[in-house]
Amino acid sequence: MSADVARRIALGAQGFADPRPTGEPTRRHLAKVLSRVRLLQLDSVNVAVRAHYAPVFSRLGPYSPALVDEAAWAHSARRPRMLVEYWAHEASLVPVEDWPLFRSGAKRQGWWKGTTALAASSPRLVEDILAVVGELGPIGAGAIEKALAGGVARRRDHWGWNWSEVKQVCEYLFGEGVLTTGSRRGFERLYDLTERVLPAEVLARRVSPEEGARELVARAATALGVATEPDLRDYYRLAPERSRQAVSELVEAGVLEPVAVRGWPAPAYRHVAARVPRQVVGRALLCPFDPLIWERARTERIFGFFYRIEIYVPAAKRVHGYYVFPFLLDGRLVGRVDLKADRAAGVLRVQAAYAEPGADVARVAVELAGELRAMADWLGLERVDVAPRGDLAPTLAAVAR
Repeated sequence: MSADVARRIALGAQGFADPRPTGEPTRRHLAKVLSRVRLLQLDSVNVAVRAHYAPVFSRLGPYSPALVDEAAWAHSARRPRMLVEYWAHEASLVPVEDWPLFRSGAKRQGWWKGTTALAASSPRLVEDILAVVGELGPIGAGAIEKALAGGVARRRDHWGWNWSEVKQVCEYLFGEGVLTTGSRRGFERLYDLTERVLPAEVLARRVSPEEGARELVARAATALGVATEPDLRDYYRLAPERSRQAVSELVEAGVLEPVAVRGWPAPAYRHVAARVPRQVVGRALLCPFDPLIWERARTERIFGFFYRIEIYVPAAKRVHGYYVFPFLLDGRLVGRVDLKADRAAGVLRVQAAYAEPGADVARVAVELAGELRAMADWLGLERVDVAPRGDLAPTLAAVAR
């Protein structure tokens, strides 16, 4: 297939060929987005908007963030919990029904394995934490410490984070699936016993590592449409050997179809249910952790768009800015903006704006200005201010007033 067809398949799989709702987005609209992307990555950076809210805005337009909050951190008989936190691509919100796949052994133990020795050497601490969470949860790590008589001294030798041993053990238990996030206060994780958060039938389902890998790769293929094996592997961060075996089995089962994409250096696989949109129209701002673009090599291969997150780059060495959103217009990445929500001043600040080579700057500026105003309204900000940095900034500033 041509690279253009592959690009349209990928955009359709991620929901960008679907029209945005004409009215207020509902839980049904959120469910449709989740059926496509399969997860929402969590990240602590809040310079513009939390990462788990942004992909929904990119696909639905302005919506109430309470939709995501209720889906992830609330439960009732009428509106059951849809999402649960776990390590997927990175820390993510994943569908509740997918929990057994992540606990199947298909994924390698994550970074929390570094806390295994602490947990093994401190069985009493583990027991005490579980007892406190069982009695008082959902509860934060700081409150757990206060509930434990005498507290625990903080240490500074844990990957540079100022985490106490209580927090480390809590994260170990989270990684092992014993604890999960019952709720959040702001962005603080409030731990609860997983057995109180997830339905018994979900917890009771047992999945072999091989089946777990097949189902995760199949979900990745649904979300990506057409992808190389490393693309599929990266979506849930599977081990190479697990991913390759799962891809082979899914090809044999007729779920994946091997394809060659012109210009792609590696073989690719198309999910048999993936459709080819005739065209992709519309606009969207994509946060750095949007699943359409989070794998940077794939982004460059599909869109010809070189993109790197520069949060950890010293300010003087940044090329495009601190927290840069690529701008998608009619199925192409045509520009990028460094955004900051200045909540105190009520301003969405465009700290830099750049057009891609060959882009229609006048049209890009008009469409981008409209999307920035929509984002500002969504975030409860009064106006958009454009700083004079980047080749797109002068034109954007003129139309964004």
